[in-house]
Amino acid sequence: MTTVPDDLDPELRERLLGTEGGALVKKMGIELLELSAEHSVARMPVEGNTQVIGLLHGGAHVVLGESLGSISSAIHAGPGRYAVGIEINATHSRSITEGWVTATCDALVLGRTLATHEIVMRDDQGRRLSTVRMTNMLRDR
Repeated sequence: MTTVPDDLDPELRERLLGTEGGALVKKMGIELLELSAEHSVARMPVEGNTQVIGLLHGGAHVVLGESLGSISSAIHAGPGRYAVGIEINATHSRSITEGWVTATCDALVLGRTLATHEIVMRDDQGRRLSTVRMTNMLRDR
């Protein structure tokens, strides 16, 4: 399920929702629930995204966070522009072995050339699992 803004750039809409778009998002089972430059929400199952001892893989947290941060930055960039990640960091606070992870992405800075987002992942009980901060450079095509 994906909720995208009505005025979303058609090219970005196709990349997100088209048959070829969002391959990693699809592989990870990520569901995009709400998308905007300022605030986005997605969720991802733990099942299928664990490391060898059964915990949600730390890289899966980063994939979820980077996906939301990149999409939100691309929405902010607008038509004829694109976002490219230049910095990302993650702090993992709690592990999880089952259920779903919900990520909330909020803009910290939405400038002309840079966009920075903080993405917080929580479990089904609302406990913080990890925090990702991402900066994207916004470029003209």
